[in-house]
Amino acid sequence: MEGKMASTYSIRKFELKDLYQVISINRRCLPENYSEGFFISLYRNFPETFIVAEKDGVVVGYIMCRIESGLSNISFTPFSISKKGHIISIAVLPEHQRKGLGQALIEKALENMVKFYNAKSCYLEVRVSNEPAIRLYKKIGFEVHTVIRGYYADGENAYVMIKRLQE
Repeated sequence: MEGKMASTYSIRKFELKDLYQVISINRRCLPENYSEGFFISLYRNFPETFIVAEKDGVVVGYIMCRIESGLSNISFTPFSISKKGHIISIAVLPEHQRKGLGQALIEKALENMVKFYNAKSCYLEVRVSNEPAIRLYKKIGFEVHTVIRGYYADGENAYVMIKRLQE
């Protein structure tokens, strides 16, 4: 997955020089915005799961995640402690959507969650109205686990979606 996509896109780890491009994408594409310090904190703590999509030297999409430890909610052994990935934010500029970048970013992040952090599962929250994102997550193997009522600042509900990564 790393390297060239459609000959003009590449997927690579986030670098600090990408910060303002990523913040710009976040503000342009999503109603949920984060502080500069939050982006830097995720980069410093979980650098392998902060990934960007680039075209001609310009960042056009990103995914940032963290790894959490806690009781597994999809384990065969109830109440076992395990590491799980949490996709915090993913966005691709509108003019670069529907080209496989979102899927490539997610797949690389999931791969790195297992390879570098030994995550057993991954979860994310998504607006119940965001049908294109929900379709993409289901295509990758995420399943709706529960609903959080009023999760977003504007009161919209969120689905919590989960994917098992390894036993």
